[in-house]
Amino acid sequence: MKTLPTLVLLSLVALAAPAAAADLTVDLHLPNGTPVRDAVVTLTPTAGPVPAAASRLGGPFQMAQEKIQFHPFVLLVPVGATVAFPNLDKVRHHVYSFSPARTFELKLFGQEDHRTVTFDKPGVVALGCNIHDRMLGYIYVSDTPYAARSDEHGQVQLHNLPEGSVTLKVWHPFLRGVGQTVSRPLTLKADQQQNLTLDLRDPPAAMSGMGG
Repeated sequence: MKTLPTLVLLSLVALAAPAAAADLTVDLHLPNGTPVRDAVVTLTPTAGPVPAAASRLGGPFQMAQEKIQFHPFVLLVPVGATVAFPNLDKVRHHVYSFSPARTFELKLFGQEDHRTVTFDKPGVVALGCNIHDRMLGYIYVSDTPYAARSDEHGQVQLHNLPEGSVTLKVWHPFLRGVGQTVSRPLTLKADQQQNLTLDLRDPPAAMSGMGG
């Protein structure tokens, strides 16, 4: 009779125990050691459910037009995100995309106009401006919450990841290869670090720079 409460308590403790979690640091660089910024790193567990991307990739999100450039150059958002397109320039812009993940057109608009677009499919959305050919930007729409963009040091840090087998993918708009993506299997265990060398092509000559 006295053992029943103890058994129930032990059972509740076992159910409440947190799942094992891992942290991952990814360093991205060119063959000469130069860090690669604006790359998107994603992790997808090979088994089990994947939480909604919005559970960790919180907003609000915006892709601004400033100094005749898109800022940021690469924007990471979850599936279902609504992105604002504020025009901070004194000239008007005409933003568009022909990408399969999201085709849209924001016709001529100035600083006083408010424009938003919702991205409901995963994939990469390349942006352009019909008025200014040198403007180029990207929105990466992720269907996994385990995703981040590399900083100016070429580094990505992901925390509280599920331990076990995952697929690691790295995307960059100038990465050579199919879909500008490299992929590798990985088994996550506690704190880990990955060093990846990327082969990038030169940006289009029309670009005036990659704003961050």
